[in-house]
Amino acid sequence: MNIHEHQAKEILKKYGAAVPDGVFSHSVEELLEKAKLLKTEKLVLKAQIHAGGRGKAGGIKIINTIEELGVEAKEMLGKNLITHQTGPQGRKVKRLYVESSSKIDKEFYLSCLVDRASSKIAFISSDQGGMDIEEVAKNKPKKIITTNVNLEKKISDEDCKKIIEIFNLNLDAKKQAANLIKSIYKMFVELDANLVEINPLILTKENKIICLDAKMSFDDNALFRHPEILKLRDFNEEEKIEIEASKHDLSYIKLDGSIGCMVNGAGLAMATMDIIKLKGSSPANFLDVGGGASKEKVKGAFQIIISDKDVEAILVNIFGGIMRCDIIAEGIVEAAKEINLNKPLVVRLEGTNVEEGKKILHESKLDIIAASDLEEAAEKIVRVVEGN
Repeated sequence: MNIHEHQAKEILKKYGAAVPDGVFSHSVEELLEKAKLLKTEKLVLKAQIHAGGRGKAGGIKIINTIEELGVEAKEMLGKNLITHQTGPQGRKVKRLYVESSSKIDKEFYLSCLVDRASSKIAFISSDQGGMDIEEVAKNKPKKIITTNVNLEKKISDEDCKKIIEIFNLNLDAKKQAANLIKSIYKMFVELDANLVEINPLILTKENKIICLDAKMSFDDNALFRHPEILKLRDFNEEEKIEIEASKHDLSYIKLDGSIGCMVNGAGLAMATMDIIKLKGSSPANFLDVGGGASKEKVKGAFQIIISDKDVEAILVNIFGGIMRCDIIAEGIVEAAKEINLNKPLVVRLEGTNVEEGKKILHESKLDIIAASDLEEAAEKIVRVVEGN
């Protein structure tokens, strides 16, 4: 689950990190009243959306007066902001954040994430702050340091030293940066985060280390432990179809293809999407119904897939272990009849009670294209979509 910049900064502040003073609001009038309390020479107005690249898209403005803030805020609120992360459809700005300006001396990059390959927490640091880190990795790879940290109660001083070494700070700033690393690590572990990104992290002309921007996301599977984090969820920043999927406890991600996929197991879902691409088409979604789905869950999955206007055909790929193929088949039949399915449907079933499942599908009299294995299923669904 992602949260907004202003929310991330409140969490960082709670854990002892230095952030600029700031206020947020859903309305221009309230924002202006709150902004009057900020003691600063200049203000920085920021659109709050779950996407990077706001500056280049006009979502960050330097403001000189409260009057100017009113003009710029009215223009920004409700604006459709298009960045390299929103896609061409953009994202509507529904909340604004204003913070005190900072006198920047140097800009750095700092992030913390789960490194699944090493089963450790990875800190990524660079002296190339304020830039797209992917571009830095591509053009100046030596400017990036990755430090893998063992999962302990506290991060060691030695690890902190490695992480901040590339910043080339004076002694006092080094102490501040090391304390920041310790704060981020503590927060990361305690709140089950899976990403914290500070870009830029700055050294001010007053020799202060400050988090000028902040991005955070949290492990969805651990949110039951953190109701205070769950309260920060902004449904306006999520696809409606993905919100509906979460109600059915389905792992769903909207993609830009035309073949709707319903699969059990994340690994099999990834393999299914890969083979669709290999056969010359593209998946419209990632959808994992899990290992023990009920008929109702299968029906919910079907309704979500069908609600996507880009879906031209549906591929169901089930390998029944814990999940029984007859249960899946019953869900498919009920859903297809209930929603009056009028799109081509290819089904591949294998595993527990597979013969019973195939019998249910056959006796349903629905126009279902059967496949014996994944490759055959992919070939058939692609032929249907391509009209061959």
